[in-house]
Amino acid sequence: MSHAPLKLGAAFAFRKTMTVAEQAMFTGISGNLGGLYVDAVRAKKAGASNMVAFELAVGGLATTCLSQLGGPTRRIGSIALNFAAPVIVGDSVEAKAEIVEVSGEEATCRVTCTLSPSGVTVVDGTATLVPFALG
Repeated sequence: MSHAPLKLGAAFAFRKTMTVAEQAMFTGISGNLGGLYVDAVRAKKAGASNMVAFELAVGGLATTCLSQLGGPTRRIGSIALNFAAPVIVGDSVEAKAEIVEVSGEEATCRVTCTLSPSGVTVVDGTATLVPFALG
């Protein structure tokens, strides 16, 4: 199976607002009922202006970018994310992935998520794209 070429420096960005509806869907998917994430009153008592967006939902935005860079014949082999600051439901986030190293058919990518429009980094890390293979 032929793979799309990996280009050092290639990047893709994706911007999205973290909505209440998606927060509810992620609650159902994850089963996480933590007060910061599902109860605006509790979140406000902790000092947030609204519920806190799930960290993995925010980091998950980067998977859109990684998919675009890797093409239809690659998948995420590993991902390591640092969550520098919370994201509040209603905030807009721009996720970005950039290929920083290519080794054969694999690529190492830098991943960042920033608040839009402020540019404050809320997530940073790395991911590896690998060829898709069963077994």
